Amino acid sequence: MRPITLCTGQWADLPLVELVPKCQAIGFDGLELACWGDHFEVPRALAEDEYCSKVRRLLADHGLQVHSISNHLAGQAVLDNIDLRHKALLPERIWGDGNPQGVNARAAEELKDTARAAQRLGVEIVNGFTGSSIWHLVYSFPPVPKQWIDDGFKLLAARFHPILDVFGECGVRFALEVHPTEIAFDICSARRALEVLDHRPEFGFNFDPSHLLWQGIDPVRFIQAFPDRIYHVHMKDVVVRRTGEAGILGSHLEFGDRRRGWDFRSLGRGDVNFEEILRALNDIGYQGPLSVEWEDSGMDREHGAREALEFVRRLEFAPSQMAFDAAFEKRE
Repeated sequence: MRPITLCTGQWADLPLVELVPKCQAIGFDGLELACWGDHFEVPRALAEDEYCSKVRRLLADHGLQVHSISNHLAGQAVLDNIDLRHKALLPERIWGDGNPQGVNARAAEELKDTARAAQRLGVEIVNGFTGSSIWHLVYSFPPVPKQWIDDGFKLLAARFHPILDVFGECGVRFALEVHPTEIAFDICSARRALEVLDHRPEFGFNFDPSHLLWQGIDPVRFIQAFPDRIYHVHMKDVVVRRTGEAGILGSHLEFGDRRRGWDFRSLGRGDVNFEEILRALNDIGYQGPLSVEWEDSGMDREHGAREALEFVRRLEFAPSQMAFDAAFEKRE
């Protein structure tokens, strides 16, 4: 059976030494360590010989595994048009003086270092974002010249090929979480991202159905479209509400506002068909972790983590190794 882990990004306010025993008590198999807060510190992993072994030991002492780390925040700043919103996301060493080109460059170096740190920790997957220089052009009015979109994907290639070179040297893969505000946010843009990156094996996807469903994309079709590129899986739910007043663009309403056209939900309380997703993952032979990324503005997170784990355990099953009607086959 696939390990069930917790993505720690939404728990980064808690020190790792406090979070680990909580996760052990809840019953998770492991953690997907976020590279913010103190859960996994990339500079320390590279500078301190014992840092990664100490992290491993802390988890192992509590019966927990680690299969991946995540550096979404630094990744977001690689392609984005930088503004003051990014200052809240980034550590001072990346933000610096806030000069956009400098921030982009330092974020790219941070992703390279994240690959090196993952190698030291002994994991093969870094989940994250790429950002996008063209997300603000997603609706073509005033009409957007085709060349501007082409240039956005060319920028992906220019900035990510050197990053992926380091990932390749380290034996680590980058799993982009296909997500609005990223260069790849649906099946069509994900295909184009793979094309401009020459289908390099270092680049694949962190599958998260919640970001697809509210856009009107079938999450199962995403798995079927990229069977060899699903490097990691987030388990996250979403509810879609078509009230006739709010659509899929969010209406400038905060998460948790019941007027929104969609919102994240604790696993099993939204509209994602996880039964079909698990069957599709079985079809492609995915055996990596199922990482609970818990987000629900209306629920206590510890309660949510417990029920999310119970939901996945109840639904998860191993694929059949034989046809159900094989017993009826006649032998010659």
